[in-house]
Amino acid sequence: MTESSPDVPGFPFACPMPVEPGDVIQLAHGGGGLLTRKLIDGLFRPAFAARPEELTHDGAVVEIAGARLAFSTDSYVVHPLFFPGGDIGSLAVNGTVNDLAMCGATPLYLSAGLVLEEGFPIADLRRVVESMRRAAVQAGVRLITGDTKVVERGKGDGLYVNTSGIGAVAPEVAVGPARVRAGDKVLLSGDIGRHGIAIMIAREGLGFETAIASDCAPLGRSVAALLSLGAAVHCLRDLTRGGLATALIEIAETAAVTIRLDEAKVPISAEVRGAAEILGLDPLYVANEGRFIAFVPAPDTARALAILRQAPASADAAVVETQHGDAAARERVGELAERAIVANRRYGFVAARAGGAGDEHDGGRRCLRSGCWPRQGAGEPNSRRRREDDVLRRVR
Repeated sequence: MTESSPDVPGFPFACPMPVEPGDVIQLAHGGGGLLTRKLIDGLFRPAFAARPEELTHDGAVVEIAGARLAFSTDSYVVHPLFFPGGDIGSLAVNGTVNDLAMCGATPLYLSAGLVLEEGFPIADLRRVVESMRRAAVQAGVRLITGDTKVVERGKGDGLYVNTSGIGAVAPEVAVGPARVRAGDKVLLSGDIGRHGIAIMIAREGLGFETAIASDCAPLGRSVAALLSLGAAVHCLRDLTRGGLATALIEIAETAAVTIRLDEAKVPISAEVRGAAEILGLDPLYVANEGRFIAFVPAPDTARALAILRQAPASADAAVVETQHGDAAARERVGELAERAIVANRRYGFVAARAGGAGDEHDGGRRCLRSGCWPRQGAGEPNSRRRREDDVLRRVR
């Protein structure tokens, strides 16, 4: 991206991944993966970011009359509207509350915009509104303004919801991907994969012996406890579209660090693991709506972990990373059940599991920008990744 001023009309776009003139929007552009990143880097960031570090986090922190405020917005098009563990109403409230919390803010106020399809049952709308009210009370926020629009029958898939929110950020709090440092430890607040798997099962009408419910929940209290007790938190990120792996890759790319993930330490329930295996999904890439990661200096790890485990939403928190260093230290993974998240401003990849003889992808590297496994000098499409992009694109 070249230097240019967004205040000058017609300022030039220049980006290493430009949007081609013949490109069209695909459903995968909303999946949180490669195409989403390309759209942000190739179109939105050059148009709206005044500084390189902008548009890299879950929200923005601005200073107004001496007060620091976090601001975030999100739109929700989940299908089905009602699913085990939540619905589009609780999802819309908790999603924006959590984005504010990831900025280090205390969430305060929300707005809501509802796009209703002609013929949508009032009874279902009442359920959604009541769910939003309960979620706001649980999260400790007030919904103070909103808007409704109605579109023609067949043009809106029932209901879409947008929520925006503001929160207060304490003067001493400063979190963000750019603050991550070599030597930090990665803390995960709980088990992963439940939301995306629950949506998939409900959407496709699949029958499993054990019910899997979404982890949709507000994270503000866990984050507040972590920040108020003095733990030096460098970065927070909730694990929504793209899951744990995508969040780590984005942060590693921004901070230019290497993160080695110990999969054996990542909490995944047996039910989620089994369902993901049947569906051909990788739990590391499956969306969550009540989980986050925190980057803290190594000396503060034990204290931060103890704090997180005192809050109900993060009672199963764990340290999930075995090595965290400078991006120059690009080692091949040499032990079973480890992956290296290696990224800088030019590339990103996940190293495959390194295992014994017969492992089809032993020591291979999957390119995050192409979604392929390199084989004999040529990339072969990764069908699992494509399937994840296809089936999990509408989880919020």
